[in-house]
Amino acid sequence: MPELPEVETVRRGLEPAMAGATILALEQRRASLRFPLPENFAERLTGRRITTLGRRAKYLVADLDDGNVLLMHLGMTGRFIVEDTTGLHEPGDFYLGGGRHLQHDHVVFTLSSGARITYNDARRFGFMDLVPRADLATRHFKGLGIEPLGNELSGALLAALFSGRRTPVKAALLDQRLIAGLGNIYVCEALHRAGIHPARMTGSLVGADGGTTPALEALAEAIRAVLEEAIAVGGSTLRDFAHTDGSLGYFQHRFRVYNREGEPCRREGCGGTIRRLVQGGRSSYFCDVCQQ
Repeated sequence: MPELPEVETVRRGLEPAMAGATILALEQRRASLRFPLPENFAERLTGRRITTLGRRAKYLVADLDDGNVLLMHLGMTGRFIVEDTTGLHEPGDFYLGGGRHLQHDHVVFTLSSGARITYNDARRFGFMDLVPRADLATRHFKGLGIEPLGNELSGALLAALFSGRRTPVKAALLDQRLIAGLGNIYVCEALHRAGIHPARMTGSLVGADGGTTPALEALAEAIRAVLEEAIAVGGSTLRDFAHTDGSLGYFQHRFRVYNREGEPCRREGCGGTIRRLVQGGRSSYFCDVCQQ
């Protein structure tokens, strides 16, 4: 499933065509994706102007001029193909999957910007919804934690989130009620950079007074750095994710631990080996020397 950097990359690719544009026409080619599309979906969107295109966790959030929000989630294989004055930008080759097939083109937007944007989703695990902006906090965003790229993330905040919890730090970081949008890949990478073992208990990271510690400060910095680096190069392109312009993400070439079991640690002077353990049904990769 695309993680936060992949979704943010898609948002940035769509923004020039969508933000400020009016939806001149919408073609709905099936009644449902993961869930049924909203009633009168095409009629309600046609003529609406997209004021901004944002992101919350792994959701794309298109604010409309009538106070509603078009909420879009990519699921596992969702992608947008943009056709504009520069041509058709569509997915190319993938590491673990095929390219675009026209029978999986499910929703087509025609915009006043001159762009035609198609939502393609082979497995149909993605979804779209129309929600009043005022209702988001009590519906799709209910219980979502802080944004890891926002100004809120700090060692002090992590101390407050972890205090009193008896859970491994890896599980805590994947808990969307605490921090929204973090996924398995980037949590493994951030923990390695911070020198923290994924099975270490959260309570051991918090200061005796319940405050922050050097380990938590390093973790907050590592989370932000890993996400920002991944966004800068366009994500990791696991499975068949592709950007809106068809190019592949390349952060996977910078992985220090993820999917590198048995290889030497890349931390200078470490000498350790990357190991794997299963936590909550997911693989955790870590160095057996420098992560404590």
